[in-house]
Amino acid sequence: MRREYHRWYSPILERDMELLEFGHAGMPMIVFPTSRGRFFDYEDRGMIAATAWKYEQGLLHAFCVDSVDAESWYNDAASPQHRVWRHNQYERYILEEVLPFIRHRNSTQGLAVTGCSFGGYHAVNIALRHPDIITHCVSMGGAFDLKRLMGGYYDQEFYFHQPLDYLPNMNDGWYWERYQSLRLVLATGENDICLPDNLRLAEVLRQKSIPHWLDVWGNGAGHDWPWWQQMAVKFF
Repeated sequence: MRREYHRWYSPILERDMELLEFGHAGMPMIVFPTSRGRFFDYEDRGMIAATAWKYEQGLLHAFCVDSVDAESWYNDAASPQHRVWRHNQYERYILEEVLPFIRHRNSTQGLAVTGCSFGGYHAVNIALRHPDIITHCVSMGGAFDLKRLMGGYYDQEFYFHQPLDYLPNMNDGWYWERYQSLRLVLATGENDICLPDNLRLAEVLRQKSIPHWLDVWGNGAGHDWPWWQQMAVKFF
């Protein structure tokens, strides 16, 4: 399959950012890394190999991006306000730099996002915030409650990055209409440490009549790469 490394200076983040591209055609997909993870983790952990034939046959086209989690949500040395501000910059980087790059490389309609663990949070949050751009979202073992990272801090900017909080109050018809065509998967395991977050989010989605697929795996499925490899085979 085609594998290409890309790096450029991000004017939004004011530093170099890297990504890996896999495939040449098919559904374009942004892959978010796990908490404080790197752009190469998805490949190193066997996730690309698990569905290699889809990249080879032009059915799937992945763009594995880097994160700034260590500068935002996981930056204990920074104030909570700064962490949210840095994450907002990261979202702008994805939408204003990565997305145009993807469209230049692949003109296929639609855009998928995915990620494991905290990468699942990134995927779900950006999909729910921008349902006019994101058409497919697959979260594997997603962690959705960020309050534990903020030391009790809470403001409106943070609120709008907490799906478990903003979705129950979402009454905007523009969003709801677009959610109806969003293909949203919440995959988790019966022994996944993030199972409660997934159950809570699925219940909120159900109450708001937002289509989704909550898939809780049995057979001892937990929060680890071997399970996520199998999920990738199922959902991609």
